[in-house]
Amino acid sequence: MLELMDLSCGYGSMQVVKHLDLAVDKGSVTAILGANGAGKSSLIMSLAGQVDIFSGSIFYRGEEITKSSPMERVRKGIALVPEGRRLFKSLTVKENLVVGGYTTDKDQAGQSMENVISIFPRLGERLNQKSGSLSGGEQQMLAIGRALMADPKLLMIDELSLGLMPKAVDTCYKAIEALNKEGLTILLVEQSTQRALAVSQSILVLESGNTVWQGSASEARKSSEMIDAILGLHDSEK
Repeated sequence: MLELMDLSCGYGSMQVVKHLDLAVDKGSVTAILGANGAGKSSLIMSLAGQVDIFSGSIFYRGEEITKSSPMERVRKGIALVPEGRRLFKSLTVKENLVVGGYTTDKDQAGQSMENVISIFPRLGERLNQKSGSLSGGEQQMLAIGRALMADPKLLMIDELSLGLMPKAVDTCYKAIEALNKEGLTILLVEQSTQRALAVSQSILVLESGNTVWQGSASEARKSSEMIDAILGLHDSEK
């Protein structure tokens, strides 16, 4: 589904991610782990076309998209749930969802909205409510729903559980697992090692923009102490 070859990216003259190689299989969940400042968000934003590519290549479904615009990437089936959600808080839940489906035709947008509401019934109860008045968990549901409105083949989620109550995290992860079972490929940036290992098939660990560990989630589970040491995490942070 996605292949990164010797990818380096960053901002201005500052290189954040350095010479990264990654292959994401179709229908898989791949988790990107690392401490704050490791380059996780920069990497995922570069895949969305929002961060400068210094060198290397990005291939999506066999096509090189290194120089494609953000809109072109959305049209090709790549959708992003950004860190901090970045909703249009003065717009209603429904209006935010409509915005998310702007690259699709009317029929597809209608079907996508039905699908989003079936995944997150809470959003269906709040369609006419301003998104800025939602709880943090509801806002994250809406951010995921807005991305799903584009009918993506690859869904990228930046910091899924950050700042959410445990119940909201559970709801979002159940949705991710259900979407993956339906065949959606997911690239997940996460700080919770335990959550990531539970839902993912592949793991990439970054430190200061460099790959320090890469492999299957089953391999990672067997060496969780090593990954925790790399991330500098304590039991209370998992």
